[in-house]
Amino acid sequence: TYTKKRMLAAGNNPFQHIVEPLSPEVPGQRFFNLLKLGDPRYDRLPFSVRVLLESAIRNCDEFLVKSLDVENILNWQQTQTQSVEVPFRPARVILQDFTGVPAVVDFAAMRDAVMKLDGDPEKINPVCPADLVIDHSIQVDFNRKSDSLQKNQDLEFDRNRERFQFLKWGSKVFKNMRIIPPGSGIVHQVNLEYLARVVFNYDGFFYPDSLVGTDSHTTMIDGLGVLGWGVGGIEAEAVMLGQPISMVLPEVVGYKLHGTPDKLITSTDIVLTVTKHLRQVGVVGKFVEFFGPGVAQLSIADRATIANMCPEYGATAAFFPVDDISVKYLEQTGREPETLAYITKYLKAAGMFRDYNNIAQDPDFTHVVQLDLGTVVPCCSGPKRPQDRIPVSEMKTDFESCLGAKQGFKGFQVAPERHSTAVTFQFSGKEYTLGHGSVVIAAITSCTNTSNPSVMLGAGLLAKKAIEYGLNVKPYIKTSLSPGSGVVTYYLKKSGVMDFMSQLGFEVVGYGCMTCIGNSGPLPDSVVEAITKGDLVAAGVLSGNRNFEGRVHPNTRANYLASPPLVIAYAIAGTVRIDFEKEPIAVNSEGRQIFLRDIWPTRDEIQAVERTFVIPSMFREVYDKIEKVNDRWNSLVAPSDKLYTWDDKSTYIKSPPFFDGLTMKLSPPESIKDAYVLLNLGDSVTTDHISPAGNIARNSAAARYLTERGLTPREYNSYGSRRGNDAVMARGTFANIRLFNKFLDKQAPQTIHLPTGDTLDVFDAAERYRQSGVPLLVLAGKEYGSGSSRDWAAKGPFLLGIKAVLAESYERIHRSNLVGMGVIPLEYLPGDTAASLGLSGRERYSIFIPQQLTPRMTVDVELDTGMTFKVRMRFDTDVELTYFRHGGILNYMIRKMLQN
Repeated sequence: TYTKKRMLAAGNNPFQHIVEPLSPEVPGQRFFNLLKLGDPRYDRLPFSVRVLLESAIRNCDEFLVKSLDVENILNWQQTQTQSVEVPFRPARVILQDFTGVPAVVDFAAMRDAVMKLDGDPEKINPVCPADLVIDHSIQVDFNRKSDSLQKNQDLEFDRNRERFQFLKWGSKVFKNMRIIPPGSGIVHQVNLEYLARVVFNYDGFFYPDSLVGTDSHTTMIDGLGVLGWGVGGIEAEAVMLGQPISMVLPEVVGYKLHGTPDKLITSTDIVLTVTKHLRQVGVVGKFVEFFGPGVAQLSIADRATIANMCPEYGATAAFFPVDDISVKYLEQTGREPETLAYITKYLKAAGMFRDYNNIAQDPDFTHVVQLDLGTVVPCCSGPKRPQDRIPVSEMKTDFESCLGAKQGFKGFQVAPERHSTAVTFQFSGKEYTLGHGSVVIAAITSCTNTSNPSVMLGAGLLAKKAIEYGLNVKPYIKTSLSPGSGVVTYYLKKSGVMDFMSQLGFEVVGYGCMTCIGNSGPLPDSVVEAITKGDLVAAGVLSGNRNFEGRVHPNTRANYLASPPLVIAYAIAGTVRIDFEKEPIAVNSEGRQIFLRDIWPTRDEIQAVERTFVIPSMFREVYDKIEKVNDRWNSLVAPSDKLYTWDDKSTYIKSPPFFDGLTMKLSPPESIKDAYVLLNLGDSVTTDHISPAGNIARNSAAARYLTERGLTPREYNSYGSRRGNDAVMARGTFANIRLFNKFLDKQAPQTIHLPTGDTLDVFDAAERYRQSGVPLLVLAGKEYGSGSSRDWAAKGPFLLGIKAVLAESYERIHRSNLVGMGVIPLEYLPGDTAASLGLSGRERYSIFIPQQLTPRMTVDVELDTGMTFKVRMRFDTDVELTYFRHGGILNYMIRKMLQN
């Protein structure tokens, strides 16, 4: 078998001579001692690159990983800018349920395909550890009540029982796959607090923990010194099947931190500052590695917050090498003493343990940028992008500037005479008023911040002071608290601040991503009616990492990322049109003006509470029972047959058509002839635009499909929950109401069917083209596919008949996903754009694909007008070209498994 061949080859590892016991008294526990290479280049490598090197050396079999790959990594100083391709075998894979369900669906379908090709279906099985955390399904349907948590969890299970049953089947039949049940927490926080090994002790060897995940914020684990990043689910599936990732050896930007943050600054302020800075520097496709004395002042939770938002500043990874603070965090979170001992011993022996105050240990970097932590000020980001940082002192003026500015990332194009529009409405028998900038959602959400005790306790202490001053939050504002793990609730209650948060409406509503991914649930009808009546730019404030248009809620056009304490502060104020330095946050019942500075806790206050109440026993108690915490999950009955029995009537789980007609014979690549443009898009089209994760609109193509199958609107659930059904997801592709299509010159989930001129939902237009046998193309601008890692942002276009995308640039993971589905990512040559070439999108396009393909080659495009120009095919490596020849990565893996 493939696995046996690999094991035999591994016995011929040319680096066996550097294997030695970590402790002489335990000869059976060994490691590859990279210091014994005796190569001076090793000491100059960035610590993140050392992890890549160790993996290459340990897995070197001259089959999948070759000695030349090891040499290329050692020679990083020369090869980093030469687009050199190297393989990387992560130690494990992590998934969440939105991306995990389609992964398990694909595995089940691959087993069917192998059976049809007379192979052994049980060859389709993970060969490296995979953890799937169910965290994306729960929604904020209920809030502000003590029973909100239970009601939301009950609804989650009722809506997703079929999906959960399918996942439980997967956990039974697939080896090396562990499912963390719903109600346990958010994947990245559970990874940080529980799943992370930091150092593996497996099969007689010690080696660095590393991973890839099917969520873009997998990078959060980099804050603990575990190298990890997000990949497309189809690429993760290949890793699970034993295939190394093929990656271009990255440049590594050194990010030096120095100085001391002000006592009122939070980690959220730091990460939003870093995000804007690195966006300006330009780190797309690169590793960022943090160093300098300022790092030693940051807790692991602070570092993890910075690493979490790595996708927002565009890097592949944001690495903080392990140091003494990392080990203390592992101790705080309940890891065993013997584990801490071998982690420290191994990393020091392998030259991977960091002392941030030791300048002599600083490695070489591609280049260095720096930040003085003393210059960081309280800030938010928005109203439509996480990189658009705004000092809190400028929030009022910035919002008012955005209100009248031209429609765009910093503009809503509201006429000046309407800036003071006010709409009165009734709620619970009382009259209230909404205007532009009124806060209607205030959510403490997301692993970005709920993993950090300092900001969570800071929010609790602010709530305590607010209550003591007699302040409150207006009842129509949808407030919520969705922690990333049960540990958060534990220490909030033990420290005595939970009651104060509850009094302000911040009750625990669930353990999952919730508002951060658009599962914010409905707003009160009277609020929606007021927003609609006044065409108001209402605001959401959340402690998340994404605030793209249409993501948080359809009725909040302005959304701001903020620290948990600021979320509560803006909820109390009721508007983002406030200058906290000059205006009171509220006037209490005694008529006294209360300012934000009156209730804002200092870092010293927070740290005193944290030292007392965030203790190892809490983590042990929560995580000892994590796999059994959900009674309904425990009692859920699932089949255990090696092949899944598909239910044709299911609207959640459906056998996908990806492997229909698959044979062992390869077909040569074909040119694309006379393609129509399905959509003509601009810059920063996100995966939220391409593949929505929020609620299914009642007038959408997906809704019509579900209605035809007997479902009522309340049963639609979300797009994310239906990712296991290709028919729903194809209809949901490009169904975001905020999609701006140049053909229509407005925001709408529609396009023009060019042969007839009819305006149709995107799916319906694509279906007309399919019936005519016509290939399709998408035109786009810069940063196409930015945002969350979503397979369906590539699978959906594939099912719509889109053969290629032509864009100015791509987000890394999305480009990889397109490649994985056999969709060609084309890129304009430098200096060319749709505008400069005079493309209207109404032309017909022929793209000539030669039989002999090379990475990043240029190809010719010819229009039906006679115009021709060249574009670059963004297949960046030979491996990606192999995937394309096979029609996608999964087809390749099936053929490879059957050949071995």
